[in-house]
Parts: sequence; structure tokens; C-alpha cells
Amino acid sequence: MTSAKSYRLSVLDLSPVPSGSTSADALRNTLDLARFAEELGYTRYWLAEHHNTRLIASSVPEVMIGHVANATTRIRVGSGGVMLPNQAPLKIAEAFRMLEALHPGRIDLGLGRAPGTDPLTVLALRRGMNDEDFPEALTELLSFLSGGFPANHPFHGVRAMPDDIPPPEIWLLGSSDFSARLAAERGLGFAFAHHISPEPAIAALRFYLQNFRPSQFLAEPRAMIGVSVVCAESDDRARELARSIDLTLLRFRQSRGGRLPSVAEAAEYPYAPDELEIVRQNRARFTAGSPATVRERLTRLADEAGVSEIMITSMIHDHQERRRSYELLAETFALPPLRNPATSSAVTA
Repeated sequence: MTSAKSYRLSVLDLSPVPSGSTSADALRNTLDLARFAEELGYTRYWLAEHHNTRLIASSVPEVMIGHVANATTRIRVGSGGVMLPNQAPLKIAEAFRMLEALHPGRIDLGLGRAPGTDPLTVLALRRGMNDEDFPEALTELLSFLSGGFPANHPFHGVRAMPDDIPPPEIWLLGSSDFSARLAAERGLGFAFAHHISPEPAIAALRFYLQNFRPSQFLAEPRAMIGVSVVCAESDDRARELARSIDLTLLRFRQSRGGRLPSVAEAAEYPYAPDELEIVRQNRARFTAGSPATVRERLTRLADEAGVSEIMITSMIHDHQERRRSYELLAETFALPPLRNPATSSAVTA
């Protein structure tokens, strides 16, 4: 039996590279999954930014946003996220204004402050900027997007081109209360990464919703919770598929790289007792189960947080199994499908 309350589902795609495949394969899988997610009725499709890892092919989300938006017709497409300290605010403003010009009303700019990589790669990327500079860089970016530098500001005469394009929808991403507070203060959307840090999720989202201040960018709070999910026809099958995540998260903890392992590879891995304890702890970071199991878990999280949109990332080795996971979720949440792109203008999220 389904709840009377409706929820919107969205996709966060890291473009994972399964073992036995290439980064080009992973990026083609992203385009295929984006088209499928639109058909299924998902609201947004966000692309991640990660660097210097063989696990993830998505290093430049704005490039993939353009390709995904070209491959789809209605679904919103955005960054989950662009790491603001990694780039100049003017460059980001221009990139996303151009995307908004090409795909009006469909572009989301999700901003994060984490580096998305290891310390040495951070040095290669940032050359001096750090996380503490984030509020100041955000102020600069918002000014470029709104044309709002005061007359005495050094950048008063600098315009983010094209300058006759409205700003995209702007979100702050976070895994602590830092971005929740900043998003509420600046009047921006807020997405919490429960799959990275489960414990603070509910409190951070509730704080944002209760303390939101309207801005020129957003009149009312807009929030979502990001979760990691493996959905299959049965709980047992989902837990089997999730073995890939178990080993992947362990490798991250141990600073070991590698492609996304298959279920068979993960099953053959000789876990030491202390590694099994890490696996047990990591399972709080994702949900694996049948459609009924996953729906109960996700709706409970969303209700506790006070949100109605859930952004789902699924690290599943087999692409067809990953497609099926999103399909089962769309069915159990009764998303309105878009089967004919020609009718997209009549379909609402």
C-alpha cells in the first residue's frame, strides 16, 4: 500500500567506471541513464565532480550537463556539484549562463566546497584557495549571476557573459550544517548528502527549512536529501548487488583506488575482521532492498527531514541492473512517466 503523500525523485550520477570497462563506456552509460530517467519521470539529473580517481569518470560536470541536456528534452540537468573553490566564480557564472541560454529553464547550479579529491590534487587544482574562502567566493559568484556588484567594487565593470540570460536555479550542497546555514542565510536551495554523512542530515535540513530567508534567487525554501540506493526485486538480490559498494567504500577508507568492482569480485575479496566492521558501519550510508523496503526507508528519511524530493545515486556494477534499480524506484513511488518526448511540454514533475 502506498502513502497518499507524493515525492519527487531525482538522480545524482557519478558516472562510475565498472571493472572491465572504460571511462568512455561510463560516460555513454550516463547519457543512456539520463534518457531513461526522463522517461521514468525523474525530476532532475545531476552530474558530480571528482578528480584523480579511476572509479569515477565525471570530472567536469558542466561538460556533461551540456551533453545530457542535449540528449533529453524535459528533465532538469545540473551539477551535484561544481566545487566552487576549484574554479574562479566568473568562470562558473559564464559556463552556467551559457548552459541556461542553450537549455532555458532546465539548468541547476549545485555548488559544493569539498575538493572532490586527494590533497595533492587539491594543490594542483586550487593553488591557494581553500574551503574557508567559500562564503566570499559564493558572494562573488552570486554577484556575477545577478549583476549586483556595488559601484565601488573592483569588479563593478566586469560582466558574466552572456549577460542577458537569467541565472540558473542555485543550490548549495553539504554534508554538515555549514552549507545548511549558508543556504538559509543567502536564500538558496539546499541539498544534503546523506550518503556521505548520515548523522547530521535531519537536523541540517530542518535547520535550513526553519531559518530560510527569501532572496532574489528563491522566494521559498527548496530542499532535498541525497541518498545512496540499490533497489532490486528482492532484499536478497539488492544486498548481493550492494557488495560492490561495500568493497568500494572500504577502498576509499583505505585510500585505495580502482574501478567499481563486480559482485563476483567483491564476493571473492578476503575481508579481515576489522574490514568487516568497516563494512558494517558503512552500510548506514546506503539503502539496499526491494522496492517496498527502499520506499519505507526513503519516505521515513524524507518525512523526518521535512522534504519531498529525494536525490538517488546508485553505484551498481552492471548498467542494466542500475537501470532496473531506478525503474523499480520510479514504479514504487508512482512517478508520472514520460514515454513520448513529443508530449513533454504537457508533463509536469
